[in-house]
Amino acid sequence: MRKKTFAAAALLAAASLTLSACGSGADNDPPVTMVSEDTARQAATVLDKPFEKPDLVLTGTDGKQYDFREQTAGKPTLIYFGYTHCPDVCPLTMNNLAVAKQQLSQADQDALRVVFVTTDPERDTPEELGKWLKGIDPTVVGLSGDFDTIQAGARTLGITIEPATKDEDGEIVSSHGTQVVAFSPKTDAGYVLYGEDATVDDYTKDLPRIVKGENP
Repeated sequence: MRKKTFAAAALLAAASLTLSACGSGADNDPPVTMVSEDTARQAATVLDKPFEKPDLVLTGTDGKQYDFREQTAGKPTLIYFGYTHCPDVCPLTMNNLAVAKQQLSQADQDALRVVFVTTDPERDTPEELGKWLKGIDPTVVGLSGDFDTIQAGARTLGITIEPATKDEDGEIVSSHGTQVVAFSPKTDAGYVLYGEDATVDDYTKDLPRIVKGENP
């Protein structure tokens, strides 16, 4: 199984530079990890200094307030920041997670929390998020709300997101980090990070251990 352990400070410096301008056609984004050529090919990055859970209180697809820390306490959790109009990496990542999740036992599926936080809350209302996620995995928690709150929460995980803008073709795009962060049910800390190159096979191999709070 592909993995790499290194200092969170190095990861933070690399991750903060990683943006994907979904829909912009940009193909020169730096890799998720830039510590070494070998590291850049890894799927799972096990952190020696895990991230604390971000303080995110947003609105779920049911229109009710969702406190990320409170609702996911003691549960294996994956979080991803993206948006529903993204034509490439966001739906691919979420579909990969959905397919891999289906390979888990029912008990592990019930235990795992997958959280999708929009980076384009102006368009991604709770209702729109619900419609989009229904076609991928209706059990995914979709969150929308104040952009500044979302941006600040992402930043605590070394994930950079920027306000949605229009590209030269007039299309609205949202530039955002493409990392998936896994939180341990034992410590509630974000101790594993995946880049956008992580495959269904990577997640399928790792999720049983993530559910147990073990290293992949």
